[in-house]
Amino acid sequence: MRSIDPATAKALVHSAAEVAFLDVREHGPYGEGHPFLAVWCPYSRLEVAALELVPNLRVPIILFDGGDGIAEKAAARLERLGYQAVMVMAGGIRAWTEAGYTLFEGEHVPSKTLGELAEHIFHPSVIDPQTLAEWRREHRPHLLFDVRPPAEHRKMTVPGARCLPNGELPHRLPSAVPDPSTPIVLTCAGRTRSLIGAISLRLLGIENPVYGLRNGTQGWTLAGLDLNRGQDPLEYPVLSHADLAASRLRAQSFAQEAGIRMIGVEDLNALAADGSRTLYLLDVRSAEEFAAGHLDGTVHAPCVQIVQATDRWIAVRRARIVLVDDTGLRAAIAAYWLKQMGYETYVLPDADGPLAHDGWQPSRHMPDFVAPSLRRISAEDAAKAATCGDAMVLDLRPSIEFRREHAARSHWAIRPELGKAVGGWQGGISLIVDDPAIAGLAAVDLGELGHNDVRIVDGGFSAWKLVGLPTETGWTRTSSRPVDFLAFVHDRHDGNLDAARQYLAWEMGLIERLDSQERGTFLL
Repeated sequence: MRSIDPATAKALVHSAAEVAFLDVREHGPYGEGHPFLAVWCPYSRLEVAALELVPNLRVPIILFDGGDGIAEKAAARLERLGYQAVMVMAGGIRAWTEAGYTLFEGEHVPSKTLGELAEHIFHPSVIDPQTLAEWRREHRPHLLFDVRPPAEHRKMTVPGARCLPNGELPHRLPSAVPDPSTPIVLTCAGRTRSLIGAISLRLLGIENPVYGLRNGTQGWTLAGLDLNRGQDPLEYPVLSHADLAASRLRAQSFAQEAGIRMIGVEDLNALAADGSRTLYLLDVRSAEEFAAGHLDGTVHAPCVQIVQATDRWIAVRRARIVLVDDTGLRAAIAAYWLKQMGYETYVLPDADGPLAHDGWQPSRHMPDFVAPSLRRISAEDAAKAATCGDAMVLDLRPSIEFRREHAARSHWAIRPELGKAVGGWQGGISLIVDDPAIAGLAAVDLGELGHNDVRIVDGGFSAWKLVGLPTETGWTRTSSRPVDFLAFVHDRHDGNLDAARQYLAWEMGLIERLDSQERGTFLL
């Protein structure tokens, strides 16, 4: 590990080489402000997240924190995993601002900025909520599609919208839009996905008039209109052999026009064998298709989300990305937009065909994080030990869950502040978790603090409640403020109109806040 200053960090991030710039703070501080190209990789789940986000032990990694020493601790953890070029930005986030560099609120900022830049360059047609509502009242022919994933559609959507995410709509166009003259309206929760979706349809040469709903569901509520909530989405349209052939032809034409290379399994093997570069292998099909079978070594990243929230999967700047699909169309669309963000993209079609078993030689050079093997303790025994003073109960679930209800006498804790949570405690520790991996990570730190009698409550909080043990509500017995959730306009979808206005203004103001290097990130 070596220490670098913010100027050196920024120069490396904007250089021509691969690099990962990781913010190891928790979700709250990250959302309050972070560098433009910083990727969230919280210390609370560092080893698990890093192995997914940075699948190359050789790539340079820059870590930064809130100036509290967590980055140095994270660097030691990553070096134990085998990462060979770990750096810490001295002074953390305060040093970044003192150097005169901008902080950006929210999350997935580069992806959101991509949508704003695309609007400025392509000028897609938009429709106001009031106009769309009038179309509906007049029964004017049109098709309204919610281009977000099904879970988001279920939470809230514009009345009359059918869930068909970006990528899926052009792929299933013959079944979803049988008449090439029918106007198509796309909506999302805000701006990015409807803008990207409308522009993508234009780039693909779709004949229908296409509009994005101005500001999506938030614009709809700001116009005083009601959303549908809790509506289960319809299944995606089934494609015939002719539909699949049409999707494949459209993919080939678009890829050739956009300069996106379609590869075969031999090319994939060559890319995977190049240890000097980072390779992400992502399957962009629907969740159901991925679950039914996929190429070994692929990670599911649906087309709409890999563009909307790229930093959920990819942390290495200028990495290579192979996008896997059946016809190649969904992959080609995603590849086009990721290419505009500075990535080297390829499309591997026919993932559910012979490539799934013929010639692909997946090789994994990354280690698996092996957490300490924790003994289990029943909820009854954990409660008894806490009552007798032999062990304390630490709840490592999200703070919002703890506040809703938690085991009586339990303490909420988060990995970066475990030392504060346990204080001078000398007895055993029983962990309540949703994810056993979190318990394993916490046990690493607790062991270094001298706590070796650490156990995991079998069945977690559900088991505690099931056997009728006492519970409490509220924010009790905590030594840390809750920093594990994104507070930035978090309630904009729950009726807070001021938060919705703030969010939309934030999105539309992103471009003007970029410096020349940040603007140079994009090819647009």
